Amino acid sequence: MIKYEIEGGNLPVVICYPEAGQTLCTESGAMSWMSPNMQMSTNTGGGIKKMLGRMFSGESLFLNEYTVQGGTGMIAFASSFPGSIIPYQVTPGNGIIVQKRGFLAMEKGLELSVYFQKKLGKGLFGGEGFIMQKVTGNGMIFLEIDGHCKEYELAAGQSIVVDTGYLAAMSESCTMDVEMVSGAKNIFLGGEGLFHTRVTGPGKVYIQSMPIINMAERLTPYIKVNTGSDNSGGINIKLGD
Repeated sequence: MIKYEIEGGNLPVVICYPEAGQTLCTESGAMSWMSPNMQMSTNTGGGIKKMLGRMFSGESLFLNEYTVQGGTGMIAFASSFPGSIIPYQVTPGNGIIVQKRGFLAMEKGLELSVYFQKKLGKGLFGGEGFIMQKVTGNGMIFLEIDGHCKEYELAAGQSIVVDTGYLAAMSESCTMDVEMVSGAKNIFLGGEGLFHTRVTGPGKVYIQSMPIINMAERLTPYIKVNTGSDNSGGINIKLGD
C-alpha cells in the first residue's frame, strides 16, 4: 500500500511517498509538486477507447504516470476546488463509482472506465449525470469531493435519499434509482426540484455538501459581463451588487 498524508483542511492536498516499483497516475495538470527523483510519462492510459471514455466522463484525454527513480519519492496532488480528498482502497469486487471530475490520482494498475446509468432517466434527472466513472482493480485511489464529505455505510436493502448533485461516490455494490417528488405542493413550492436520488446498499455512500454546479448557479445572478464597453476590446466579469 502506498504511503500518503492529507493536509490543508478545506483546501486539501494529498502528499504521497511512493517507493521502488510504485507508480501513481493522474489526469493532466493535477500534480502540484514533487521530489526530483519522480519521473513523468504521459500516455493514453489504455488506448484510444479509454482516452475517449475519460473525455466523456469529464476528465482529460491523457494520463500522466509518475514513477520513483531510486529510494523513496514524494509527490503532491491538490484539490481543484475547496472540499475534501477521500482515499479509497479498491480491491477485486470492491470497486467504486464516482461523479464526473471526481478522480484526482490513483495507483497504477487500477482500471478507470466509463459507467453508464442503466436507465436513461437516472442520468437525465438524477443530477449525477448520465455518465459517471467506475474504478476497479487493486490499489488506492484519491477522490475530489466538493465541500465537506459525509460517509454512510449502508446495509443490504438500506437506502438513503439524496438531493440533486449531492451524491459524490458509492460502492459498486450499491444501486441508484431516481424518484419523483410526490405531491403538487412539494413539487411547485418545495424548492427541491422534481426528482431525488435513492441509493440502496450494501456498500458505502459519499455525500458532498457543496456541489460545484450548485455553487455556480447561486453565483450566476451576481455576475455581470462587460463585453468591451470600456474600449479595451476584452470581456470583463464583475460581481454585481
